Amino acid sequence: MRDIGQINNPNRDNKVIDACSIFGAMDTTGKRFSGEGVIRAIANMHDRGNGLGGGFAVYGLYPEYADQYAFHIMYLSRQGRQETEAFLKENFRLIEQQEVPTRPAPPIKNPPLVRRYFLDINKHQPGKQSGDDYVLEKVMTINTKLSDSFVFSSGKNMGVFKGVGYPEEIADYFCLEQYQGYLWTAHGRFPTNSPGWWGGAHPFCILDWTVIHNGEISSYGINRRYLEQFGYQCTMQTDTEVVAYAVDLLMRQHHLPLEIVAKILAPPFWDNIGRLPTEEQKLMMALRQVYGSLLLNGPFAVIIAHHGEMIGLTDRIRLRPLTVGEKGDMLYLSSEESAIRLIAPELDKAWIPMGGQPVVGRLKAGAKKQRVTAGGAK
Repeated sequence: MRDIGQINNPNRDNKVIDACSIFGAMDTTGKRFSGEGVIRAIANMHDRGNGLGGGFAVYGLYPEYADQYAFHIMYLSRQGRQETEAFLKENFRLIEQQEVPTRPAPPIKNPPLVRRYFLDINKHQPGKQSGDDYVLEKVMTINTKLSDSFVFSSGKNMGVFKGVGYPEEIADYFCLEQYQGYLWTAHGRFPTNSPGWWGGAHPFCILDWTVIHNGEISSYGINRRYLEQFGYQCTMQTDTEVVAYAVDLLMRQHHLPLEIVAKILAPPFWDNIGRLPTEEQKLMMALRQVYGSLLLNGPFAVIIAHHGEMIGLTDRIRLRPLTVGEKGDMLYLSSEESAIRLIAPELDKAWIPMGGQPVVGRLKAGAKKQRVTAGGAK
């Protein structure tokens, strides 16, 4: 484990128990909007965090580089930057690089250097390996074998911004009010069983998948060991990282539909499975046999996002809160309804989803009208 003391939490406490806050907003027409409202909404849940982690994911962020992979990398040393940039030049075609703009923010202490790189793979990609698999492999190499460097965002036309601080402080530090996207997620952290440090803040990202989480994944050990069989390496020192990798494995690599993925991550109890029709019982038993090591134990509410889709999911007995709101073409997910109504006071609809049942928002396609349902999108 790397020494992260220089950017660890200022309170020097590695275990505190409380809430966390999550928030997501998506324009289902694909229209980009400023992050100002999202920043206000997550700040409204300030008391759910303790200033040891805040972060945002933005989709539709880099339209001028939409075909390139956008890496956001934090560096803890000059040597780490030199090694990583040499690795990038060897394994990618570097289109553009720049330091991520920041402004002085007094609450932000000892931040790492954060730079972004827009990359093509071109001739570097082996013939039978997909571009996404190639990028996944290189991200894992940087995060496990190169010193003092962490790739914390690696998708196309999207980006993650995160660090130690309250989310509104992180937004101020990274000038996020100046950015636009059609889908935003935001997180305020209250670390439980892992240290509050820059890499351990949410969202967690691999390719264009991001996850923010309120709760605790007590199955982290077995989830991590299962994912390591497929080349995923957990380096960010917090339980939520396994959720991002599990979703990438199940949905991108194994091509499973969201409704099945939800039954893997938050399956019914065995007693409930026994009451299902025979064919459904067979399906649930098969999923438990094949993917039982990816069941998420413990209380959780998560917002999972990737291009074109935002998903809300809680544990099967709903030990952490999640509220859904709709206003016109906008879909909102939040720990608290008050945060939604702060920026959309007159909602068309608001509800609390059932435990273990996903709520899905998707970009509209053609004449498709029904965009959101509890339990999936029609």
